Amino acid sequence: MKLGRAECDPYAGCRSIACASMTRPRTCLVNPADTRWYHCISRCVRRAFLCGVDRASDRNFEHRRAWVTDRLLELNELFAIDLAAYAVMNNHYHLVVHLAPERAASWSDDDVLRRWNRLFKGPPLVTRYLEGQQTALDQSELALMKEFASVFRQRLQSLSWYVRLLNESISRRANEEDNCSGRFWEGRFKSQALLDEAAVLSAMIYVDLNPVRAGMVDTLDGSVHTSIHARLQSIRESSSENFLMPFDATRRKASAIPFGLDDYIALAEWTGQQQHPDKRGAIAQTSPPILKRLGLSQETFFSMSGQMLKKFGSAIGLPGSMIDHCARRELKYLRGVATVQRADVERTKC
Repeated sequence: MKLGRAECDPYAGCRSIACASMTRPRTCLVNPADTRWYHCISRCVRRAFLCGVDRASDRNFEHRRAWVTDRLLELNELFAIDLAAYAVMNNHYHLVVHLAPERAASWSDDDVLRRWNRLFKGPPLVTRYLEGQQTALDQSELALMKEFASVFRQRLQSLSWYVRLLNESISRRANEEDNCSGRFWEGRFKSQALLDEAAVLSAMIYVDLNPVRAGMVDTLDGSVHTSIHARLQSIRESSSENFLMPFDATRRKASAIPFGLDDYIALAEWTGQQQHPDKRGAIAQTSPPILKRLGLSQETFFSMSGQMLKKFGSAIGLPGSMIDHCARRELKYLRGVATVQRADVERTKC
């Protein structure tokens, strides 16, 4: 099996000429060396409806929201990627994910092959190996098994493969239901690197409050098929969150959101009151404790969590984090730096 450059070194060549073009390769946008946290958005095309009611045809696609959450559950069991937040909207979805390459590195070759075999019907050689016929393989075949495991291990920690398998599953089911063929999603999903804790918090709030900001619902409880709704439901039912990344205010766990769940819910409720379409411009005098602990002003937080797609490009963070990211990536410009700097200036004037 011949391996391409991307399989051998997925983050090589990030400073190539291709990065200067309008469309930058994903290896320039997603790199665990920069940050483990990313915000992803994928949209439908051809005026296709992912979910909700299509007013043009009066067809109801609400059941497709469950397709997305069910597939996310399946992928999170197999990939070295944690899901911190999600929201399934009418024609797009949002994810906030955390990459865990060290977890993939800890898996044995057999574990990697079994995980991949649950996603795809592997080569006959892999099937024979997993059925316990290792003794029947010669040295060259065993070496090939290690090569397979190396390739699959890289894919099982790849954000591109994660989104690809999510979208492919939904696309096939939607096309079958619509009795058609062709593209269902945009060619590329959008990803934004979350460079610091302020960016992670802002992205999660942005995602969880998407239905509120769009005027679809008035409360967090009404935001069905979002991570905040799943967390609130788990609290009411006194059950553990099955596939969502846990919160840990002590910061002792590597794969945990570095905030307290109660603080996060309080912040989400407070932000929802400010960002609801009927209450735009109304900012409370007092800030939630979580913002104070991060040293994050209301102005900066709202500039990051309220206009994440309009004001920011491939990376989000406080001014220092974004400037450092530019230096590491040898970038001359990064959209969004002026936005957070302006928010700091406005706070100083106040």
